[in-house]
Amino acid sequence: MVLSRAVAVALVGLLAACTAEPTPTASGDREGRSMVIATAVAPASLDPLSGYAPYGAAKIYDGLVELEPGGTLRPVLAAALPVPSADGKAWTIVLRDDVFFHDKAKFGAADVIATYQAVLAGALKSRFSTLAAVHQLDSATVRFDLTLPTPGFASLLVLGIKRAGDAPVGTGPYQVESWKPGRSLVLKAYPDHRGGAPKITRVTVEFVPDDEIRAQRLRDGKLDGADLPARLAVSFQGSSAFTTVRHSAADVRVVTLPSISPVTGDASMRLALNLCVDRRKLVDTALAGRGKPTSLPVPTALAEFVEPGARFEFDVPRAKAVLDMAGWVPGLDGVRRKSGVVAEFDVAYPVADIANRELVAGFAAAAAAIGVKVTPRPTLRAALTGATAELTAVGDPLDPGRALSWLGDRTAAAAAVTDPAQRAVAFRAVQRAYLDEPSAVVLAESDHSYVIRQNWNGYQPVVDATGTDHTWGAWWNLQTWAPR
Repeated sequence: MVLSRAVAVALVGLLAACTAEPTPTASGDREGRSMVIATAVAPASLDPLSGYAPYGAAKIYDGLVELEPGGTLRPVLAAALPVPSADGKAWTIVLRDDVFFHDKAKFGAADVIATYQAVLAGALKSRFSTLAAVHQLDSATVRFDLTLPTPGFASLLVLGIKRAGDAPVGTGPYQVESWKPGRSLVLKAYPDHRGGAPKITRVTVEFVPDDEIRAQRLRDGKLDGADLPARLAVSFQGSSAFTTVRHSAADVRVVTLPSISPVTGDASMRLALNLCVDRRKLVDTALAGRGKPTSLPVPTALAEFVEPGARFEFDVPRAKAVLDMAGWVPGLDGVRRKSGVVAEFDVAYPVADIANRELVAGFAAAAAAIGVKVTPRPTLRAALTGATAELTAVGDPLDPGRALSWLGDRTAAAAAVTDPAQRAVAFRAVQRAYLDEPSAVVLAESDHSYVIRQNWNGYQPVVDATGTDHTWGAWWNLQTWAPR
């Protein structure tokens, strides 16, 4: 991961803005020891084994390693970085012997074994698809055995290690003070953390799915920071209280086209829908220019794996010709039909998500221009199951195998290649195959915008993953921030 020019400019702006006097915080704490932030998506659980904080920086928990802004790894619970075997099918880790959980129990190899044995039997099994077993070699050493060489395996070891039991007890810089699922999470600094207690001693996270409401709570002084869609974030530029920062993100927005439908499963329809979209216009309108037009599913954070020059060109005449040749004939209402099947379908997107709403609206307008009726359908996030067409986000800032896992078997074959040069060749071949037979419509890669009160020092940008939460993005190193 590298810092984009936009992120670097935002960082300079943030540092310059920090010369002003601090404004009153959302909590009313004049010393800046408390902070209130909001994010759109609430975790279903605080258990790492259920998918909490997949990129680490969990605040409550530490992983064996953690990501640094440049995309490198550094050891945390491990005493040194994991060491792969010669064939790439095993990784050995030596653990630190000076770490304690919040309940004062000592951390050790047994905790690692318990965590990763649970991974093998639980919800994260698909993410750790090549993990076969984990073994304790001695009191301070564990070995992970894999079914296949997996070059990106070490980056998965950011997974938080949780103390056995139901309570969210870890070794991280914060403890859970209270949690109201779907509403709020309050974290308090762990005073005996080996790295020193965080200077922000209390962090309240509000889960507010409505973009407009998060923006209004910032204006009302009820929040100290939040992620916002670009169209709302720009309204805070020039604020004397807040700074707006922009992160590059491995966040590729895709309209899925289920194969079970006679419309979205039709190969000619899939090609035509890819040809009819003006992606530059979509970025400028739906994302307020804060994104990148792309028709391929590989995020730009993985530039070495992107196939140069490969893309679907914006070509409405060709899109119409493709449908004409395939027998999709325009009706009197302008909507095409083939063998009695009407060229229409819904596209679901998360309700109250402004950026996705605008992206779907733009896609619907583009489809209408070639005689395909697309109806945007706002839907609760929990109801987005993938059974019908929907706008979703795919990508990974570290591993092309995970970024393209939704493409199925052809991705799995590329992911197994260990030689760096051949691995890049293999993933470029995956993209060429996708261009020949697209299974979705990639619309754009979205940057992420955050609005942060100018009362703290320590912000450091990273490349985001898909979506935003309170563990990654602008908040990844919150435990190192300090009042100014």
